Amino acid sequence: MAENKKKMEFNIIKSDPTEGHGGFGAGAFSLDNVSPVIIDVNEKEASIEVGAMHARSPQEKGIKFLKTKEEVPNGKPYWLIWVTVERGAEGTYYAGVTACEFTVDRSIRRGYKSLPEHVNRMDKSIKGQVIVDHMDVSSKEVLAKFLQDYDAGMWERSSEQLKTDLQA
Repeated sequence: MAENKKKMEFNIIKSDPTEGHGGFGAGAFSLDNVSPVIIDVNEKEASIEVGAMHARSPQEKGIKFLKTKEEVPNGKPYWLIWVTVERGAEGTYYAGVTACEFTVDRSIRRGYKSLPEHVNRMDKSIKGQVIVDHMDVSSKEVLAKFLQDYDAGMWERSSEQLKTDLQA
């Protein structure tokens, strides 16, 4: 079954469609090199979920998100990781990696997430920041292994801060 499943890939930088002109869209940021990774905290699994870009991942579909964690006391915990890939002289690398939490309780079709936090963390990832210090140790290990297994070269070319921050 695993052989038939299509491997999701990180978005790699495309050419700038606004390059060379100052018209509409000039100065806007591009999401071409950002990919959402979701970590299932309980199952200790990570996967690229492109639907999460618009809050339409399998974990989020059909869920009404509430503003406080207390409203969803039995929510299953997840991490949404925004991974930005850049191209340097030696090749591509993980430039920005930021994490934000959300929970889902399928039995009541409710969950918790802070939309402003998700948007701000995506922006910080695009700007090359690493924000993972608030993650639990186990999820940091899952993320580090996922990024290394996905492409060891990109991991090696990434910042020492990312590698240090994901050490348990």
